[in-house]
Amino acid sequence: MEEKKSLIKQFGPSTFSVKNTMTVYVLTAIIFIAGIKSYTSMPSEAFPEIVTPEIYVGTPYPGNSPLDIEKLITRPLEKEINGISGVDKINSTSVEGYSTIQVKFNFDVTPDEALRKVKDKVDAAMGQPDFPTDLPADPNVFELNFSELMPIMNINMSGEFSLDQLKDYGEYLEERIEDLTEISKVDIRGIDAKEVRILVDSKKLESMQLGFRDIAGAIQNENMTISGGNLLVDGYRRNVRVVGEIRDLDELRNVIIKSEKMQLVRLGDVAEIEFDEVERQSYARQYGASVVMLDVFKRSGENQIIVSEKIAALLAEAQDGYFPDNLNISVTNDTSEQTKTQVADLENSIIFGMLLVVLVLMFFLGLRNAMFVGIAIPMSMLMSFVILNALGISLNTIVLFALVLALGMLVDNGIVVVENIYRFMDEGYDRITAAKLGAGEVAMPIIASTATTLAAFLPLAFWPGLFGEFMKYLPLTLITVLSSSLFVALVINPGLTAALMKVEEAPLNKRKLTIRSVIAIVVGAVIAYGMGKMAFGNFFIYGGGFALIYAYFVVPATKWFQGTALPSLENGFKKTLAYALQGRKPILFFSGTVALLIFSGVLLGAFPPKTLFFPENMPNQAMVYIQMPIGTDIEETNAVTLELEKEVMAIVQSYEYTDENGEFQNYMVESVIAQVGEGTSDPNAGPSMAQTPNKAKITVQFHKFADRIDLDGNRVNSADVLNKIRETLSDYPGWWFL
Repeated sequence: MEEKKSLIKQFGPSTFSVKNTMTVYVLTAIIFIAGIKSYTSMPSEAFPEIVTPEIYVGTPYPGNSPLDIEKLITRPLEKEINGISGVDKINSTSVEGYSTIQVKFNFDVTPDEALRKVKDKVDAAMGQPDFPTDLPADPNVFELNFSELMPIMNINMSGEFSLDQLKDYGEYLEERIEDLTEISKVDIRGIDAKEVRILVDSKKLESMQLGFRDIAGAIQNENMTISGGNLLVDGYRRNVRVVGEIRDLDELRNVIIKSEKMQLVRLGDVAEIEFDEVERQSYARQYGASVVMLDVFKRSGENQIIVSEKIAALLAEAQDGYFPDNLNISVTNDTSEQTKTQVADLENSIIFGMLLVVLVLMFFLGLRNAMFVGIAIPMSMLMSFVILNALGISLNTIVLFALVLALGMLVDNGIVVVENIYRFMDEGYDRITAAKLGAGEVAMPIIASTATTLAAFLPLAFWPGLFGEFMKYLPLTLITVLSSSLFVALVINPGLTAALMKVEEAPLNKRKLTIRSVIAIVVGAVIAYGMGKMAFGNFFIYGGGFALIYAYFVVPATKWFQGTALPSLENGFKKTLAYALQGRKPILFFSGTVALLIFSGVLLGAFPPKTLFFPENMPNQAMVYIQMPIGTDIEETNAVTLELEKEVMAIVQSYEYTDENGEFQNYMVESVIAQVGEGTSDPNAGPSMAQTPNKAKITVQFHKFADRIDLDGNRVNSADVLNKIRETLSDYPGWWFL
């Protein structure tokens, strides 16, 4: 034994942890507390925040045709921007009264550098003598941020109220939500502002020898507040203001536009004045009924789940204290629901994975020693959360997928280390020596094994382009988790096993365990069903139930496995191995393996599998984008949208049923939202600052995956609904599906 001990090389960090078990306890506590804190504070969002070197230049020039916009605005700007180094592509759109230029840079150019270069070139273009000098505002130059292009939810308001009342309620909610630091903006759709219209009688105006400039100048001079300086009153200097703003229509009618020979000509003498809505810029409907809709946009880097909870609290407060009872408020297209589901699935996977690992290892090592490996799962995850949070990475779809993927790999190192330490103790070594030798013997192999796994994912981190920026979070997360599991296996596990591992399990007192388990179940039932605290009560109930299962099922099964099944399995493997190594059989087995490899390659070439960039799945929503020819009036676009909306609603209604209360319910679709005008551009095409009366959007939001079950108990695929919508709308031009 001493000779074997001298031949095994120890691993420094593992030996240090064995000698300093108190340090290991403290380090474990620090990782646990810091991991929980990091996990709760990490931003949660549907997709990772992608910072791309993509710059947009928007220039308004009202009253000009698209041809003039292109000639006067777009081409001079494009000519200057084209001289910037590192530009990958330039796209421009010229519509009536607005110019949009999209500048895509190579990814070796930082967004800040790209923004500075484009701003410099825009300033140079504006300095040219041919560039218009009567623009209402300078060109708006800004960088693209994907996380702020799509609203995180829609809040819909409807009821038996006038448009003015619904607008007041919407503006109240808009102000309250925008006060949240996590919100960047809130846009109101489906209702427009009002304006004062002055309908001038040109004949009366001409007879009084007046012009439109006289009217404009008179209104401008009367609708003015002027500061009059300061007055010293009783030792205090007070500011003096001459207030002259027009507050109602009667004041506007009495504005004097001409005074001649003691005769006054007022605005009301030559014009009719009325207060009416501006030209409609947007429509919003839910299930075909008009609503006032609030599009809520989150700031990048903020926790989407927390934002959703804060908005829900604001809505509840507003409904209790401000809004009338008959005001209908609904929240649709809430992207935080998917994030909540993914986070809950991750938590369940961690807990379930830990239980399965402990259950399997109990058959080999016993419960006490299996817990050393089981602790590697939460410890590795918590340590990963600390590192990911420090790197500024959020909990999103890609990161959560990588965490679940790594869940099955991170226990490998812990199993190898703990089992090897257990073997040394079984051979007669004490806990301290066994921990040093067991960890040292396998340290280099598991480091090499982990390194090869990390090397397989490392190239994904250098994937170029936009998709590379999107997918880099997968290898970063996997590398972090597997490195954390290696640290736990070589530092945490040896320290814990050196202090707590035992070869033989303590004898189980079934009678005492049964009494305690029954007491725990009874106490849990009282707490859960008597006091109403279900979570706390279930903890006792499940704990007592698991203890009984362990005593009367797992322990006997473990003894049978270790005494009967495992020896039989080892003997069978030994015989198979001995047979394969006899005579020339190793050459035959090796040749057969090579032949199978070649045969599989031939089969792959003869019957190539279908290749998909992403696997086909069940979508959570379907979006129909409608684009009419440029220049189409919003009323015409709305009429076409209503027609398409009816087709979509006919499909949606086929999944309806009547519940016990006689009300219609839909087991497939949660909401159908139609928008026309503002806010309907495809975000994949980038932001659009110009008005879009020729565009519309229909969004079909499906229920959660678990709720998509028909009346016969069969699960319904949302992709089937999506295909039905495609087939139904295939005869209509000017739309596309997402």
